[in-house]
Amino acid sequence: MATSLDDELMASLERLRREGLFKAEHPLASRQSAAVMVAQGASSRRLLNLCANNYLDLAADPRLAGAAHEALSEHGLGMASVRFICGTHALHQALEARLAAFLGQPDAVLFPSCFDANGGLFEALLDAGDAVISDQLNHASIIDGIRLCKADRHRYPSGDMHALAACLEAAAGARRKLVVTDGVFSMDGVIADLPAIRALCDTHGALLMVDDSHAVGVLGPDGSGTAAHHGGVRVDIVTGTLGKALGGAAGGYVASSHAVVGWLRQKARPYLFSNALPPALAASALCALDIVASEPGRRAALAANAARFRDELQARGFQLAGAGHPIVPVLIGDARKAAAFAQGLLESGLFAVAFSAPVVPPGEARIRTQMSSGLSAGDIDFAVDLFAWTGRRLGVIA
Repeated sequence: MATSLDDELMASLERLRREGLFKAEHPLASRQSAAVMVAQGASSRRLLNLCANNYLDLAADPRLAGAAHEALSEHGLGMASVRFICGTHALHQALEARLAAFLGQPDAVLFPSCFDANGGLFEALLDAGDAVISDQLNHASIIDGIRLCKADRHRYPSGDMHALAACLEAAAGARRKLVVTDGVFSMDGVIADLPAIRALCDTHGALLMVDDSHAVGVLGPDGSGTAAHHGGVRVDIVTGTLGKALGGAAGGYVASSHAVVGWLRQKARPYLFSNALPPALAASALCALDIVASEPGRRAALAANAARFRDELQARGFQLAGAGHPIVPVLIGDARKAAAFAQGLLESGLFAVAFSAPVVPPGEARIRTQMSSGLSAGDIDFAVDLFAWTGRRLGVIA
């Protein structure tokens, strides 16, 4: 039986390689930064990095490392326990209070990751007789979390407010209605229309939940996310991660009312049955929030880099998705061609990854690039020239 299973899986893996859908891993031999050293056999090679979620260039910031090192020395490696037994640390409570204030919510609770936060939320809050209405392009963690709950499930085409209204009308008899959307859709770099979604929620008596993993630290005058970007839209539940703009380590959270957060502490299974976040990561996240508040120039540099890269690629003839966010997807279409494009970039000194089915719909393969405040104007120009050269070679642009 084991041999049969192994044979079938090896054949399936080979098929993925032939179809250009295999996800290769490239081990880093350096800190995560705007340029990285990628291990290649016994040596390593420097590559310009356009595929990390390291938006504010904080993953290697010595201040975050220093805060983590100090906490590690003082408080040890980990808690060796879940929160309700003996795993709650003063640093956890400080970070939860800080996140809640930053996001404009009364309370917050930490999870090992945002995947866990989304995985535990729906089952805890929704039951039979409730309804959850989800954008079609929401993150996999939202999809999986919804599968665990007993609520009626509705899905609307991404950003289609008429379809969302129809879903809300279809759920009119539900005891509790929850509309859930990504704040920024990570494959397209599209910012959700929260004002329109909020208006429909108010009309139909629904709650609004936003996963703001790709927005916190990036969008809004203070970096607090999509709601602030839109002028202060009211959101009932915010989920997010510490693993992107806020230092790139690990950890997630839910920010909401005291009642919602209190209930999640009692009922959310990933919270109840996972070890607490290491204190060192909580300390580094607190440091990251200090930097987000005190150094708005990082967001300005990030926005300038994204605008420069997007404008130059469009001028060269590339078709791009999204707008107004440092995620800049370069649309290729064919999965094999996208894989060849990414490989060509890699061989020429640029680290960018091809995304194809099932991560994006079939026929919509792309090179998803992500900007960082740590990139220079020269870095952007080098990347544009390399994209153009590779695009011409592969027939993506004229």
